[in-house]
Amino acid sequence: MELVVVMRSTATADDKAAVEQRMADMGLAAHRADGEFRTMISAVGTIAVDSTQQLEQLVGVDRVIAVTQPYRLASRELHEADTIIDIKGIRVGGPHVNVIAGPCAIESRDLLFEVGKAVKDAGASILRGGAFKPRSSPYSFQGLGLDGLKLLAEAGNELNMPTITEVTDPRDVEVVAQYADIFQIGARNMQNFNLLLEVGKTDKPVFIKRGMSATITELLMSAEYVLSQGNHRVILCERGIRTFADEVRFTLDVSAVPVIQQRSHLPVFVDPSHAAGKRDLVPALALAGVVVGAAGVIVEVHSCPEKALCDGPQAVLPARFKKLMEELRQVAELAGHRVTAWGDKNSSHRRVESGGWMS
Repeated sequence: MELVVVMRSTATADDKAAVEQRMADMGLAAHRADGEFRTMISAVGTIAVDSTQQLEQLVGVDRVIAVTQPYRLASRELHEADTIIDIKGIRVGGPHVNVIAGPCAIESRDLLFEVGKAVKDAGASILRGGAFKPRSSPYSFQGLGLDGLKLLAEAGNELNMPTITEVTDPRDVEVVAQYADIFQIGARNMQNFNLLLEVGKTDKPVFIKRGMSATITELLMSAEYVLSQGNHRVILCERGIRTFADEVRFTLDVSAVPVIQQRSHLPVFVDPSHAAGKRDLVPALALAGVVVGAAGVIVEVHSCPEKALCDGPQAVLPARFKKLMEELRQVAELAGHRVTAWGDKNSSHRRVESGGWMS
């Protein structure tokens, strides 16, 4: 068991230092995480019976929480309410259901703008597009790099949509932050701890995909790396795990969604595109994700997938994506989650977020 001291927003530097000193006097190691509004200081070591009482009495302390999970900041024990992240007016988490859509890779300006406009018109709230593409083969298309980032920023500004793109190297974090609104950490980089620490030092939301062989605890520990640096804007994503089944590329672990929601306050999405590997299976898996309570789905869309430079077989056509958005709203209602109307800011029901919707 570990103790986490949550400081008040008004706590001074001296107040925080006093808590760390008291922990040291008690023989505990202090680990401090400074957030945008609050600081959390965790105590590691042998916890005495009166440890909580001693720490609660200190100036600037809001509360002391006992955490039994190895992931302290990601644990629902520490933060009982769902985390809701505001990204340019789009709210992710809690009662909101968002759809991220766009091409797997940014291939050209024309394609990005064509697909971007189509997914926005259909109701997607966030535009995706890869500029740096980590591929299984060194001979495959690796992305447009900086030129792709510039196109993504241009499309996001023109369409008035937040953007998400993958960052693969700690050295690229600074430049990607200049052009994109959300960092995506791909499945192969889920345990790239230097990369996680680097994005954790920014104020940009971080979208972490579960590794193909990673446990849920390992995914949450990866989130902990980001949270420990003071960036609490973390989104998780189930994108399929490797099993003995070979009918699909990966097996989408829909059970991971409610399990994560029991253990953590962080929003969790599903990625049906990479799990299926086949476009005809993507809609069913996307709907399954919403049924089990996912905070959203991330879908690859391409206007001419047979000519795509990356993952064409799993990209759905814009017309099918438009139909999928309608199906997502219907399934949300069937699952007991009402799709709220524009301006219904007081509803506690889940809703499918469309571009520009705020609550």
